[in-house]
Amino acid sequence: MTGKATIIGTGSYLPRHILTNQELEKIVDTSDDWINTRTGIKTRRIAGAGEETSIMASQAAYKAMEMAGVTALELDMIIVGTITPEMVMPSCACLVQKEIGAENAFAFDVSAACSGFVYALEIADRYLKNAPDMKILVIGAETLSARVDWQDRNTCVLFGDGAGACVVTGSKAEDGLLASQLYSDGRLWQLLSLDAVPRRYCPVVDYGTVPERNSFCDGSAFNMVGKDVFKYAVREMGDAVENLLNREGITVNDINLMIPHQANIRILKSLAERVNLSFKKVYTTIQKYGNSSAASLPIALDEANREGRLQKGNLLLFSVFGGGFTWGVVLWRW
Repeated sequence: MTGKATIIGTGSYLPRHILTNQELEKIVDTSDDWINTRTGIKTRRIAGAGEETSIMASQAAYKAMEMAGVTALELDMIIVGTITPEMVMPSCACLVQKEIGAENAFAFDVSAACSGFVYALEIADRYLKNAPDMKILVIGAETLSARVDWQDRNTCVLFGDGAGACVVTGSKAEDGLLASQLYSDGRLWQLLSLDAVPRRYCPVVDYGTVPERNSFCDGSAFNMVGKDVFKYAVREMGDAVENLLNREGITVNDINLMIPHQANIRILKSLAERVNLSFKKVYTTIQKYGNSSAASLPIALDEANREGRLQKGNLLLFSVFGGGFTWGVVLWRW
């Protein structure tokens, strides 16, 4: 029997600055009620000076390695899911390798928007099937605040920053990645896109302040057709969940907890309704941290883990959807 990915440690990092809906009312034409009703978001974390993507990713990595009992020198590979690195080259993963001292690991990034962490997990699993003794650091990290147009109320209210990480290794036991399916559809790219990274990294806040109306960096900001993204996200994630469960002979009642990409509370509720899963089984952090793209699922995973929500033998469902479009589902035995 070949190995499969199993998680032996989780970690996360959230920026210190908390941006509330009430503060957003001061910089854009919106209201706490409008944001909360449409998105479920009350606060989000915004990166400041010294909280670049690679630094947040490294801090999450330290926590995951501590839980796993693994040193940086024991790591064989580092994969970072991100669309907001400080620079195009070197990769965020290489900067993490330098920061944590993982000199024996090779490192690279995965660009799959909000699906980046799940894509990276799938890649790690493929390696571990052939080399189960490998120890792989998988991270999702984003500084979306530096790519947001703070004059666009339809997008700036949604996004937050942060990083989540896990250490995975091979397992021949029943735990770990049981099944997965990834998807993409580049024909729909114009519904959710980011033209290019800024010419320089640019944190948008100093602690104790809120973003200025024109404080986003030189470069581009998010373009999103919200209604269409909502429609496709619910439909495609719902179909993906049902197809995977049917393929594996598992019913939705067998799922102990779904940890989805934290996109929007209405998307999460609609997805649960579509697949007939009780919303009590859906783990959410959207209200506290907003949508942090590739970082949202691993942050939620770490939080659920540290709260004791994940018990040995639990059947977990990861579901993601992001720009590209990219999406996917993973069935995981804890």
